[in-house]
Amino acid sequence: MFGAVVLLSLVLDRAVFGGSKATVSFREAGIRSIFFVLVGVGFAGYVYAREDANAAVTYLLAYVVEESLSIDNLFVFLVLFTYFRVSESQQQRILVWGIGGAIVMRGVFIFLGSALLHRFHWMVFVFGGFLLFTGAKLLFRKEEEVDPEDNFALKLARRYLRTTTAHDGDHFFVKKDGIRYATPLFLVLIVVEFTDLLFAVDSVPAVLAISDDIYVVYTSNIMAILGLRALYFVLAGMMSKFHYLGTGLAIILIFIGAKMVASPFFELSSVASLGVIAAVLAASVTLSLFRKEQNG
Repeated sequence: MFGAVVLLSLVLDRAVFGGSKATVSFREAGIRSIFFVLVGVGFAGYVYAREDANAAVTYLLAYVVEESLSIDNLFVFLVLFTYFRVSESQQQRILVWGIGGAIVMRGVFIFLGSALLHRFHWMVFVFGGFLLFTGAKLLFRKEEEVDPEDNFALKLARRYLRTTTAHDGDHFFVKKDGIRYATPLFLVLIVVEFTDLLFAVDSVPAVLAISDDIYVVYTSNIMAILGLRALYFVLAGMMSKFHYLGTGLAIILIFIGAKMVASPFFELSSVASLGVIAAVLAASVTLSLFRKEQNG
């Protein structure tokens, strides 16, 4: 059922809006984002029918957390695409490959993390402590521009690959004098996949802290990832407006980490957790918009 919903959603999206285009309008990106959000939230109804109300609420909680954390990841993509002067049509191709890689890596990390938690119960403190550390690091980080040249994957790729300095349409490789060279677009893809890997390290412990139901954790993650391509084009022109969103995400990570560490001694209901996270997100967005109005 889950596979059918995912496949049908992708087919319907492509049938209505087509493949890659030269540009993606804000209206189209908004409609596509709303469509995937409705599919993701609506799937909670199937989880409710398959399991129970608590599983459905837990699914929604995991979905909201994953969707929220994705926004910070999309900001890195925006900086990367701007730095390498990647056109919108090229961005669409990169995002398709990036999302595909994210789905694979997320599945591997989820099943591995779940296996570790079931075999070694003390890992709950390791995962929880990692989330507390990550949240605190995000909360107190200085506002500075991300420099793509400092990316480890980019440095490694440039060291071991023959590369060109100019784009060649949507191609990842080009041949010159019989020798294959990687284009800057392929370097961008490498950095995007590496960023997906780092993002999985952050987000998987967060959703495993919410539930140990592997079905709920996996489906909520994939449903949230499906709409990232459209969400990117919605947020591309709005990133600077949400000044306090990073602070809100940091507080969410700290809250989930504390919840995970305390889980052997105190259990907070999924409904209460969903309420806390929704309140933090609403407050961070509202304060960001209020600050914009004050500055305006």
